[in-house]
Amino acid sequence: MASSTPSRSEEQFLCSICLEVFSEPVSTPCGHNFCKRCISQTWDSNESCFCPCVKRSSPSDHNSRPTPSSLRWFLSGNWRRGDRMCPTHQRPLELFCNTDQSCVCTMCVIREHKNHEVLSLEEAFEQEKVSLQQTVTENQRLVEQRRLKVQEITAALELSEREAQRETQQMVKVFSDIMESVQRCLDHHTKVMEQSLSKHKERAQALIQQLQQEMCELEKSSTEAQQLSLSTDPLHFLQRCPALPPLETSLSQKFNKVFRQVASESNKKELRRVQTFAVDVTLDPDTVYPRLVLSEDLKQVHHTDVRKKLPDSPQRFDYCAMVLGKQSFSSGRFYFEVQVKGKTEWDLGVAQESVNRKGEITATPKNGFWTIVLRDKDKYKAFAGPSVLLSPLRPPQKVGVFVDYGAGLVSFYDVDSADLLYSFTGCCFREKLFPYFSPCNNYGGTNSSSS
Repeated sequence: MASSTPSRSEEQFLCSICLEVFSEPVSTPCGHNFCKRCISQTWDSNESCFCPCVKRSSPSDHNSRPTPSSLRWFLSGNWRRGDRMCPTHQRPLELFCNTDQSCVCTMCVIREHKNHEVLSLEEAFEQEKVSLQQTVTENQRLVEQRRLKVQEITAALELSEREAQRETQQMVKVFSDIMESVQRCLDHHTKVMEQSLSKHKERAQALIQQLQQEMCELEKSSTEAQQLSLSTDPLHFLQRCPALPPLETSLSQKFNKVFRQVASESNKKELRRVQTFAVDVTLDPDTVYPRLVLSEDLKQVHHTDVRKKLPDSPQRFDYCAMVLGKQSFSSGRFYFEVQVKGKTEWDLGVAQESVNRKGEITATPKNGFWTIVLRDKDKYKAFAGPSVLLSPLRPPQKVGVFVDYGAGLVSFYDVDSADLLYSFTGCCFREKLFPYFSPCNNYGGTNSSSS
């Protein structure tokens, strides 16, 4: 039974004919709801079908249709919640406007949402459930995709960490090996230096002992000479007078001898050091001057009066009797030796790659050449800009050339005596360096020996 004072929400579910809660509720086209029995009796007792609320006829073909969803909604008790009612018409929200994506009542459909696509709540509910399930499935797919990406990135990061650790371990081992090698070299060098110093000390001590002995002998001789100078007997004086060399001359000879010995040992040691950087050099036929003849093994060169027909390539010297080595060097150290025995003129040294090879050439550092030369049988010079006159103790038979590219050093040695002939220092190398040779003209056979 309905309450004697029904609330506004309850009134919406009372039949306006019997004033009781709907029994088999139906609605008219105008939107009013009645019990099926009540509206049927009303229409049966009248000639025309009209809505008892508005007194407007309803076509007979528009049979009242039951609204089971409304009844279920009412019986569930949810009608008491305001969010289930249309705030405009105070009717149940039992339809869904797909156009505006909102829940509507039957009055909304014939007014505000007229001609819109309208679905029942059940249809919209099923569609939204399908759409929601698709969204859930898509989200799960995206989550799985990102989870796999996270795993991939994590695996790549772990691999990178392992690679970094492996490379670090390798570098540590390499540097440890280098440090051990450096330490071994340092120990060896220290040992060699100590041995050399020990030998020098032994020689110096032997020389000191010898000098001390000579000093004693000289002092004894001096004492005897002083005593003899007091003699008044000419015969006795002349018979006993010792024939001693002057003191200064004797000492000077001794010190000069020692100096030469020490200098010779030092020079030999330095020559042995640079000889460890020896390289094999062959002559380059593409650069040779047409009047020069190369040996079959490309190790020797001499001048001839016959000019050969050779291609005039950019690499070839066309006016000066010059040739370069085939090997080039752009870093580190290298050393080679040149046989010059029997020659009255020659040039040798190194040249940079970009030197001029056409016409007359002056082989100076300014033009990319670092050389020493022999002229007129006995005039040795270093072409250092202004020429530097050299004074070797004896004519070199074999000359060694040593280059330290990084240090900017070019040194020339007399291989037989180990004497340093000359050094170019502070050179600034920016190109490849090539061994350089010139046997000069043969001058009718007086300078025909091969270099």
